[in-house]
Amino acid sequence: MKLEPILSNITIEQKVGHSNREISKVVFDSRKVEAASLFIAVKGTQVDGHRFIEKAIANGATVIVCETLPEKIDESILYISVANSAAALGIIAHNYYQHPSKKLQLIGVTGTNGKTTTVTLLHRLFSELGYKVGLLSTVENKIGQETIPSTHTTPDAIAINTLLDKMVNQGCEYAFMEVSSHAIHQERINGLVFKGGIYTNISHDHLDYHKTFKEYINAKKKFFDDLPKTAFALTNVDDKNGKIMVQNTKAKIATYGVRRMADYKAKILGNRIEGLHLTVNEQELYCRLVGVFNAYNLLAVYGVGKLLDFDNVELLTILSNLAAAEGRFDTVVKNGKVGIVDYAHTPDALVNVLDTIQAVAKRTQKIITLVGCGGDRDKAKRPIMAKVACEKSDMVILTSDNPRSEDPNDILADMEKGIPEEANHKVLVISDRKQAIKTACKFAKTGDIILVAGKGHEKYQEIKGEKFPFDDKQTLINELY
Repeated sequence: MKLEPILSNITIEQKVGHSNREISKVVFDSRKVEAASLFIAVKGTQVDGHRFIEKAIANGATVIVCETLPEKIDESILYISVANSAAALGIIAHNYYQHPSKKLQLIGVTGTNGKTTTVTLLHRLFSELGYKVGLLSTVENKIGQETIPSTHTTPDAIAINTLLDKMVNQGCEYAFMEVSSHAIHQERINGLVFKGGIYTNISHDHLDYHKTFKEYINAKKKFFDDLPKTAFALTNVDDKNGKIMVQNTKAKIATYGVRRMADYKAKILGNRIEGLHLTVNEQELYCRLVGVFNAYNLLAVYGVGKLLDFDNVELLTILSNLAAAEGRFDTVVKNGKVGIVDYAHTPDALVNVLDTIQAVAKRTQKIITLVGCGGDRDKAKRPIMAKVACEKSDMVILTSDNPRSEDPNDILADMEKGIPEEANHKVLVISDRKQAIKTACKFAKTGDIILVAGKGHEKYQEIKGEKFPFDDKQTLINELY
């Protein structure tokens, strides 16, 4: 591809070398450089790509995009300096793949909790409506029904555009993606053209990265600030930051909620382990999803359907049959005991899940909660997670999550600080996650409910830089007796 269209809409500060180039590939990882590649040196959170400019040239790069020109200039290479190479990467990737997001109806979902369930339900809804649909999520990426493994909530800019391009080439008309605060802050979605954005909610998370709650909110808000006037911004008005998110957007604003007046409003008539009974804009609906938080997820999905002008009856009929995403209130019933696997890894998410379990549990059913916290992540939430589990469960087992580079016992010690004194008698600390699940199953009696929280869909445990196979749901199935 010619270089000129690849650089469209890029503000260039300085250019050294001749510009008449053919580009074979756009990369920001020097190890992936091939002959005639354009290499973008990005200053990441761990590594500065400027350190690898010479390696990229040695591997065949002929164009270098960077923030600071290197001291050593190779006359055969074109160097382009920009103010922000991460921001340029998104636009360059979008240009290189010939603007795939413009050829799709791309909907982004952001918020602390509910992103994965919402995009998964949207993918299933639009598939049932008869469309070929794309999905980018924490659990998996999909082109139609083809599954591509996922490594991040939101991939890097090149991976996003590669996937969107494949969706276009394979006939997808709609695509739904999770938009993480990290991705917004790191400009990974720069250049994309969204048809709509959904705000779910915001609570304590990722403060190891954003440092303050205000910064975290501002990262989410930037997504809506940048939406074009041709898009819609669908926001949860029951969340105290719901209106703040869309206050500066150019997009058409629409609202959903359970407690306040909204364009798309639900009233919960019944909430049982078998599912929800509710009205949606005064139309009665029975569905297979459980819990108040899922009422919000359903409303967001319904709102998108309505904003895209689909038939009301058809939308509600399909929504009534949709199941939860993997690892999101994922229920296993075996030998009279109920096991629930949920990705809840923030205090707010854990509150939501336990409130839901309390709402559907009978008085005779005890709630046993198994929970841990990830290593190398927000330490402030660790004692809060333990406190929430203690306040809302009959028995608590604190265990290892993904300790990463940390000692699991140090993480558990942080969690133990949140145990209320009066709850000490009902807490066990078992570092080995498999043993913890086995113990929970052993203590559970017929009818009791075991919540295994924190990892959800993940099929591994990350310990000291290695990912070891581990599946909460399968372990639960094996140990329930």
